[in-house]
Amino acid sequence: MTPRRVLILLIAGVIVIAGSLWLAPQRHLEQATLAGDAVLPGLEKSLNAVTEIHLAKGDGTRTTLKKGATDWVVAERDYPADSGRVRKLLLDLGALNVVEEKTRNREFYSQLGVEDSDSPKAAGTLVEVITPAKSFALIVGKPAGGKSGFVRVAHAEPSLLAQPLISVDADPRRWIDRSVVDIGEQRVKEAFVVPAAGPSYTATREAAQQSDYRVSPIPKGRELSSSSAADGVGSVFAALQADDLRRAPAGAAAGAPKPDHATFRTFNALELEVTGLVEGEHHFIALLARSGAKESQAEADAINKRFQSWQIEIPSYKYEAMFRPLEDLLKKVEPAKPKARKASAAKTSEK
Repeated sequence: MTPRRVLILLIAGVIVIAGSLWLAPQRHLEQATLAGDAVLPGLEKSLNAVTEIHLAKGDGTRTTLKKGATDWVVAERDYPADSGRVRKLLLDLGALNVVEEKTRNREFYSQLGVEDSDSPKAAGTLVEVITPAKSFALIVGKPAGGKSGFVRVAHAEPSLLAQPLISVDADPRRWIDRSVVDIGEQRVKEAFVVPAAGPSYTATREAAQQSDYRVSPIPKGRELSSSSAADGVGSVFAALQADDLRRAPAGAAAGAPKPDHATFRTFNALELEVTGLVEGEHHFIALLARSGAKESQAEADAINKRFQSWQIEIPSYKYEAMFRPLEDLLKKVEPAKPKARKASAAKTSEK
């Protein structure tokens, strides 16, 4: 080997060693400044410019949240979103900071729930935040505790432990504005109930201070199970919330089962006509409001504006309280006792 070649190799070795010595502190510096960095740089300053949020899972579940002129809308339902929940999601995403880097090995992504969401078995949820200038995409994986969870910026290698904990659900039902009406039991004066099966009846009271409802008509020879048997009709609209909703069909389908029906009236002349339908484990109602007094007209108008073309899915216990059969309010009929045999017949049988 010539002296010139030895010199070249020596110089190359010095350069490699020097480069290694320079890169080592740089890597250390990179890791040291990673903690506390924003996971989605620039999002926090762009929150007011966000126009859409897309949530998707590998199994095909999707939600699209669109910002309207005044509020957010769930596109899959064409219905107002829970704007408070949408704002919280955006604020949490904007404030999302790195706690530490976990792994860049794709084989371990599934353990954290941050694998690509193109597989039906993927555990994470892809969140895309759209602004006119830029889009941000994040895979939200499994929680790591009460305040942090695992995430990975889409198309990036590092998986991260980050905080605050991001809570997302790609099911559109979880994003609708669930509030329906909130009519306290002290307001409800009477209910006229026409169940799909069984006789109709009225439950009424004369004053809000009267605790029990009077039921009529009661079949001959029967009586209420207790004086408070019908009191449940007063609370059916207290903090009523929707589990989901769907557009009401144009007309009743041929062969459709007979619906339940009830009309509720308040002491300030608000009237709610309710039509109910049960489909398997799902309980739907349609609402139509009327007013017989100026003081309740605005409330009736607001209910009709929001729900007139919708079927609202409500919890089963609320549905059952609205359309409770009369038989459920009555004291159970005791089975007839067998008549005692006459003594003479008993004696005859002994002979």
